[in-house]
Amino acid sequence: MQETLIELQDKKTDKELYSYQQGAIQQIFEKFDNEREDYHLLYQLPTGGGKTVIFSEIVRQYLKNHSKKVLVMTHRVELCNQTSNMLTDFGVMNKVVNSKANLDDQEEYSCFVAMVETLNNRLNDDKLDISDVGLVIIDEAHYNSFTKLFKFFENSFILGVTATPLSSNKDLPMNGNYDELIAGESIENLIENDFLARAETFQYDMGLTSLEVGSNGDYTVKSSSDLYTSASMLNKLLEAYTKHSKGKKTLIFNNGIETSVQVYYTFKNAGLPIMHLDNTATKKQRKQILKWFKETPDAILTSVSILTTGFDEPTIDTIILNRATKSLTLYYQMIGRGSRVLNNKSKFTVIDLGNNMYRFGPWGADLDWNAIFKSPNFYTDRIKDDEEIEGTFKHDLSEEIKEEFAKSENTYFDIKATYKEATFSGESSKVVLEKSIAQHAYICIENSEDVYDAIALAKLLKEDIDNRIQVYGKCISKSTYNFISWLKLDYQKKLNAYLRENFDRVFEDIHGFPPED
Repeated sequence: MQETLIELQDKKTDKELYSYQQGAIQQIFEKFDNEREDYHLLYQLPTGGGKTVIFSEIVRQYLKNHSKKVLVMTHRVELCNQTSNMLTDFGVMNKVVNSKANLDDQEEYSCFVAMVETLNNRLNDDKLDISDVGLVIIDEAHYNSFTKLFKFFENSFILGVTATPLSSNKDLPMNGNYDELIAGESIENLIENDFLARAETFQYDMGLTSLEVGSNGDYTVKSSSDLYTSASMLNKLLEAYTKHSKGKKTLIFNNGIETSVQVYYTFKNAGLPIMHLDNTATKKQRKQILKWFKETPDAILTSVSILTTGFDEPTIDTIILNRATKSLTLYYQMIGRGSRVLNNKSKFTVIDLGNNMYRFGPWGADLDWNAIFKSPNFYTDRIKDDEEIEGTFKHDLSEEIKEEFAKSENTYFDIKATYKEATFSGESSKVVLEKSIAQHAYICIENSEDVYDAIALAKLLKEDIDNRIQVYGKCISKSTYNFISWLKLDYQKKLNAYLRENFDRVFEDIHGFPPED
């Protein structure tokens, strides 16, 4: 058995390592050779850069030159199996330690691959002999579930690998468990050298202040569902897809099953080829859906976050973030699903419906990972909150609605500036809405032949009215749901009344002659 193992590890594989991967391996082995035997090293490389390839070659070389064993830890079944297959491709015989594994033959193996929870159970039951494990590799090391196992490997060199060396738990920073970070190639460098596709991004200004943050530090499923299952948000998603990605293979990420199901029915009712996938699907269903997604050129797959790791489908052309997140790691994982290069694919589309790019910057921005590793709170405390983000938005009519107001040179009205002006002049805040209604009426009349045309155009202003009222509510520090809802209805009524009472006068002011009878 030992001879077979050595033969396999000497075997030339068809996996060709790129120069940056070889460089990373050299850096890691330098630490292994020069630091203490229980050193904890973290290695960062973007999604799609080949982290599994790198640590598989590390395992192969380590076993060839050392008499100790290797353990690779993952946090999901798919990653466990993919890792095992990759190690086999590199000529490394390995034993998968899952809940059904028979460990009677464990002495015959020098490499084990295990899921964190299963391994924890096996170690606590004393079913796996780890006395001679010299190297422990942790995939997706930013997940904190691994740290409870560190006590079993006090004399082992631990190598954590991740695309984003920022802990999923603010209270458990990665620099508390790792001695040092080696940052790999940047996303921009990988794009420039044709290892990753470039993202073409479309950012929508979204009103997200109704979202609530849960105990895990991210937006709750309930508040996300309430917002993203609304008719206006579902329509915005469909419009964004139709405008930027119709006919292209698309993966949609949602925060919650209910949202994903509503997305499914919205697209299906529009006659589009779509399927929904969440963690309640059986293995058979999941396999069938992913097979359909792979083989269908214009397929749309709406999902919850289960496809953020362990899922590689290079044919994806568009990623839609139909959700907001406060997790930098999740942001990078979701977009990274579209970054794989394939044949002549050199770019992919990202549609952001969660203000995520405003929050974290563009995907592939030049982040100083070592600074983030050393001072994670300094970074996370400076991430903009929703009110700060939305305070910079200039809400105007959509391009589609603007076409109906073609005769108007300017359709924008600055609620915030008008409120400041009114306050400075000692006027009532109600003046702000009166001036806004007059401006809305003006552009309706400017593009109408009679009052009936103008009232019809006023109906198209609903989204713009909603935006103006939201900004107004923040200005006067009254933003309860019921109050804002009442204001929106009252505004529409007053706008219609203003048009009926003032149409002839405003029409004559604009054109220099009265409207025809």
